[in-house]
Amino acid sequence: MTPRPPSSGPDPKKSAEQTAEEKSIAKKVSAQKKSVTKKSVTKKAAKSAEKAAESVKKAAAKKAAAKKTATKKPTVKQAAAKKPAVKKPTVKQAAAKKSAPRKTTTAKKVAPTKAAEMAGGVAVSPALGAEDRDRLLSGTHHDPHAVLGAHPVPGGVAFRAFRPYARSVTVLTEELRAELHDDGAGFFSGLLPLRDVPEYRLLVTYEGAEQETEDAYRFLPALGDLDLHLIGEGRHEQLWTALGAEPMTHQGVTGTRFTVWAPNARGVQVAGTFNFWDGTGNPMRSLGSSGVWELFVPGIGEGELYKFEITRPDGSRTLRADPLARRTEAPPNTSSIVHASHYEWGDTEWLERRGTVPAHEGPFSVYEVHLPSWRPGLTYRELAEQLPAYVKDLGFTHVELMPVAEHPFGGSWGYQVTGFYAPTARLGTPDDFKYLVDALHRAGIGVLMDWVPAHFPRDDWALAEFDGRPLYEHEDPLRSAHPDWGTLEFDFGRREVRNFLVANAIYWCEEFHIDGLRVDAVASMLYLDYSREPGQWIPNVHGGRENLDAVAFLQEMNATVYRRVPGVVTIAEESTAWDGVTRATHHIGPGGFGGLGFGLKWNMGWMHDSLGYMAHEPVHRKYHH
Repeated sequence: MTPRPPSSGPDPKKSAEQTAEEKSIAKKVSAQKKSVTKKSVTKKAAKSAEKAAESVKKAAAKKAAAKKTATKKPTVKQAAAKKPAVKKPTVKQAAAKKSAPRKTTTAKKVAPTKAAEMAGGVAVSPALGAEDRDRLLSGTHHDPHAVLGAHPVPGGVAFRAFRPYARSVTVLTEELRAELHDDGAGFFSGLLPLRDVPEYRLLVTYEGAEQETEDAYRFLPALGDLDLHLIGEGRHEQLWTALGAEPMTHQGVTGTRFTVWAPNARGVQVAGTFNFWDGTGNPMRSLGSSGVWELFVPGIGEGELYKFEITRPDGSRTLRADPLARRTEAPPNTSSIVHASHYEWGDTEWLERRGTVPAHEGPFSVYEVHLPSWRPGLTYRELAEQLPAYVKDLGFTHVELMPVAEHPFGGSWGYQVTGFYAPTARLGTPDDFKYLVDALHRAGIGVLMDWVPAHFPRDDWALAEFDGRPLYEHEDPLRSAHPDWGTLEFDFGRREVRNFLVANAIYWCEEFHIDGLRVDAVASMLYLDYSREPGQWIPNVHGGRENLDAVAFLQEMNATVYRRVPGVVTIAEESTAWDGVTRATHHIGPGGFGGLGFGLKWNMGWMHDSLGYMAHEPVHRKYHH
């Protein structure tokens, strides 16, 4: 494709071939040129030029087609540039149609060598198909990068932008400034006579404001093939580095990479404070069969609020918090927050000592604490000034923090988690929580944490039917609904879900230096008939009631945590007589199963019996031995 010819009027050599109408047009154009040269266009001449503009363009198009059959019929205005080397402003011609206004592209501040190239304006780029337009508008496009951004085409480089609510979009490079054509519905496009795709920025004009920014659709994927391979196999042990929001520098530009696993979605967009919670203009691309959607958004950094706007299989949309968000808003708000840690640890000596002495081989007394209610109103950093000394004075070796991960309902004490990768924002930031753990370690106190991988709540902005279908929960209602708590149980048989949970256990131990995990509600995970009546559960493949998927998950979690983080301990809160809770995973027991691989068992029966005994008056206790 080539730019359309300059609007200097008809060729004198072919005037004999022109129709009477074309000759009339030529006279009007000649009069217009003289008026422009003298820089004294009268109102009458301006009106005449406005009426003739459309006819001029048609005549120019006929001549161009006769000279070069490959030239596309132009529909945009031209800038009069008789002498491109002269630093005089070009004259804009009036728009022919008010219903589809077009602004003339001028070559302001363009190097002399490029001035002639840009004098003819911006040609129309190859049209964006109706199907692509509809899919972008409806939020169901799987590969927006294939149609948006800059792409080499015959005749130059085609630029396309999708900026809803924008008045105009201009391409900026070191050597040119070219305003794109307004194609309606938020789409802008243009064809520039360039050999290669340049590095460029976009100047986007809204009503009363301008924004100069990078084009998110000029970047290659910011997530590597190895990450996708490991995610597909369910073996990405540092999943939090691949999914979620990751501030980074990509292709020399700072911004944030957004990624989310949503294999059933028809489309995914990023919505947040940076686009006024309208994700229409920020569609993500699907990375093959991995089920992962990705978008690098330039200029977005720490502290930005965001969610994923997911188009379900039925075409409806849902706004969801990031399952791997590392920071969230404090409840009742539910947005995820872009976060990068800058904390510098001071517990190196503790970690070195921890790695040489297993926890269960030394003194081990635990003080269990619910941080929000221990001394209400304190933040993580304020707790760091009081809790270590208090615990040490009592003679405890460890604290066990009741669930710290973000949860919307405070009355659950943290046992109904929605933000598995984010410490609750009620008490501060993730770095503030690290400060508390660091202070406990420097005081010689180990830190255990309640971890809840058994179930999650049904909140419609969190994990439940995340992409429109059961994803993190089991697709069988008999396996997904927890009868006691009204929550949903994880689908432990799905490799991506197991990966989500195993990586989460590693995350707390590696990123927050947690010394051990007390795994909550293990019994409810191990038995298919837990709290269920006959007819409310389906036996496993062997006809038994053991949840084989949960057994495999717990074995994998324990083996992986002990391998990656020496010195930690995992503790099972298990209230039944399951054989081999603390036996090694490769040792087969009488029941035919390998051990679960826990380091310790939290004996619920002993706890209840002891508390019941102590509840009696001393004089009566001898009757309850």
